[in-house]
Amino acid sequence: APAPTGSAGPASAPSAPGGPAEIGQPAPDFTLKDLDGNEVSLASHRGKIVVLEWFNPECPFVKLSHTKGSLKGYAAKVAGDEVVWLAVNSGAPGKQGAGAEKNKHGAETFGLAHPILLDETGDVGKAYGATNTPHMYVIDKAGTLVYAGAIDNSSDGEGESPEGGTLVNYVAEALAAVKAGNPVATPKTKAYGCSVKYASK
Repeated sequence: APAPTGSAGPASAPSAPGGPAEIGQPAPDFTLKDLDGNEVSLASHRGKIVVLEWFNPECPFVKLSHTKGSLKGYAAKVAGDEVVWLAVNSGAPGKQGAGAEKNKHGAETFGLAHPILLDETGDVGKAYGATNTPHMYVIDKAGTLVYAGAIDNSSDGEGESPEGGTLVNYVAEALAAVKAGNPVATPKTKAYGCSVKYASK
């Protein structure tokens, strides 16, 4: 498991009991504001499959994923009546890729139509154990976390097959499994990308 962020000493109580969200457990609920200041809550999407994407428009891995890799056009392709896609930026004010204006520019650059939610305190990111951008989570219709990790196994964001292997889109596999009522074959992978730019404690 990744080491907790922040200094040693008395740790502040995490939002989720027992630490970051775990596969097979209820996904931590949250309410965050989108780039227009509207509140969006996870609970309001119960009954749908929800994909969470930890986002930083200035991260090179995010840029590659959204311009040539597995995330290019992918949210628009899968979001609809059954699937809700939410991007979350846990960057603190003043950090790389943080703030409404940078994210609005990122949404325009990458052609994103789904909400981008600002988590400037980092509380939601820490509740999920988000360490990288992009870091992906899939939540089933009952509100259970069923996948956490990388978008795919390309490791560089370019969406190209790893050496000697086949490119696997883990989120696509998880969505297919959930829609079919099957368990997710690979429920957890190691996320790659930039570190989430949390507020310094």
